[in-house]
Amino acid sequence: MREICKTLGVARSNVLDRLNKEAMPRAKRYSKKDDPFFLVLIKEIMRERTTYGYRRVTAKLNAKLKGLEKAVVNHKRVYRIMREGGLLQKRGIPKFDRLHQGRIITLKSNLRWCSDCFELKCWSGERLRVAFALDCCDREIIGYVSSRKPIKASDIQELLIDSVEKRFGGSLTLPHPIEWLSDNGMCYVANETVRVVRSLGFKVCTTPSRSPESNGMAESFVKTFKRDYAYVNDLTDALVVEAKLAQWFEDYNEEAPHKGLKMMSPRQFRRAQFANG
Repeated sequence: MREICKTLGVARSNVLDRLNKEAMPRAKRYSKKDDPFFLVLIKEIMRERTTYGYRRVTAKLNAKLKGLEKAVVNHKRVYRIMREGGLLQKRGIPKFDRLHQGRIITLKSNLRWCSDCFELKCWSGERLRVAFALDCCDREIIGYVSSRKPIKASDIQELLIDSVEKRFGGSLTLPHPIEWLSDNGMCYVANETVRVVRSLGFKVCTTPSRSPESNGMAESFVKTFKRDYAYVNDLTDALVVEAKLAQWFEDYNEEAPHKGLKMMSPRQFRRAQFANG
């Protein structure tokens, strides 16, 4: 024992005390008396938002607490309550094949819009294609188009015009140049689409070949939309899904909290922008 303690540089008397001391009783888990109340509210939120993690649950919980005129809670406390209640989401570790050093996010709205297309496979075997336009600051889905056939250049042109009208009150003239970021899909780089993009006042920006990370905000939204809306709802056939798209996009814009927006939804963030001038 003496040689071992000498080698490890510890006191032999301390080691002997530790060996002879009875095992300490295990401390009880830390908790607060109103944790059960918060757990009930958290379960109510998760019944409606089954895919939400603890940060987005915290945003929804605090909105409920404000309505009840109660003090808000910290996201660390919500994490603890959800962990003890077995409510945490299990997520895989993302794999990044390449480093993306560009900046997609902008500091103000209407400086850069991005767009992408994605596909929803229905239970009937039908496929519904959707294209959307998203503001790279406030994350609002400004407009979208859907088709049971592959997205064409004319669909993207319709999306552009509709998005400009919605964002700028019916005007087809941009107040200043806005970057239009997309991949190199044929519907985006077609001559007629590029002509329409430039005629509206956009600056054409495309991602490098085989680099979806360069349009990462659009890619991230597609993953969020499929996880939070498509995969937890009725996908019977293309007709059913197409009828629900407007409701899903509206819910995302009004209700979905976003870490990059200080846990506000896109519309809440935009209203805060206007309130602050």
